[in-house]
Amino acid sequence: MEIRQLRYFLAVAEECHFGRAATRLHIAQPALSQQIKQLEAELGIALFNRTTRRVELTEAGHQLLDHAGTLVGGEERARSHLHELAAGRAGRVSVGFIGTATYDVLPQVARTVRAHLPAVAMDLHGEVLAPRLVEGLLDDTYDLVVVRQAAPDEGIRVTPLRSEPLVAVLPAHHPFASRRVVPLGELAGEPFVIHPSQARSSMYERVLAACRRAGFEPSSLVEVSETATLVVFVAAGHGVALVPQSVRSLGLEGVTYVPLADTETVDLLLLRRTDRNSPAATRVAEVIRQSVRG
Repeated sequence: MEIRQLRYFLAVAEECHFGRAATRLHIAQPALSQQIKQLEAELGIALFNRTTRRVELTEAGHQLLDHAGTLVGGEERARSHLHELAAGRAGRVSVGFIGTATYDVLPQVARTVRAHLPAVAMDLHGEVLAPRLVEGLLDDTYDLVVVRQAAPDEGIRVTPLRSEPLVAVLPAHHPFASRRVVPLGELAGEPFVIHPSQARSSMYERVLAACRRAGFEPSSLVEVSETATLVVFVAAGHGVALVPQSVRSLGLEGVTYVPLADTETVDLLLLRRTDRNSPAATRVAEVIRQSVRG
């Protein structure tokens, strides 16, 4: 019993006429009659009562009707789903984001995928440290990751997303909070709230390198893993910080973001495996690229 035969059976059952069913199916009527006879022979029972005036389902035909509808419907749904998978409009995609990309990139990507690719299930992971993201990409925990830097690896494809300036995060009551810009060197005597050291976060060395270019080493460091917590620590008066401009989207109270007079920038990169990309992951990668650049 083939799906094709069941589809023919349903057409005849709905039309109650072999000629109309054959026209609907775009096949010759003798070929349709032959297929129905083969199906009846295989099942060992008549499915239709045929007269010169009408075609009616037998009791066995009525019994087959629901089963055939379920099987044909299931086959059509499976075929449609596989077409959607092949086109990247269905599937599951896991994406990891570093902390500083969690607050503006992640929500925008989630909204865009939900609106334009509703059959794609997204596993979104924010506030993940860069080394764990790269490890997760290589062991298939993530399909795509958004990071600040990446060591060369022939198994990883790197797509630059944007370069953005670093800004100073100051307590709202800080003497420099009302300035339009602040030279980084004027923060030399301040304690710095900073992401963890280089083995865990790329921002640690970026911030210290910017301070060195401004001619100083911070007097003390307070290491905080999550970007949101870092900003909260600044609001609480534990020090100042440097963060990518996009962190402003956090909207936390008690702090002021002041542009630096010095030009200090950080990059945002999209990483994916070169040898393992589903069509859905490719579509989501394009959504991320457009969301960041748009």
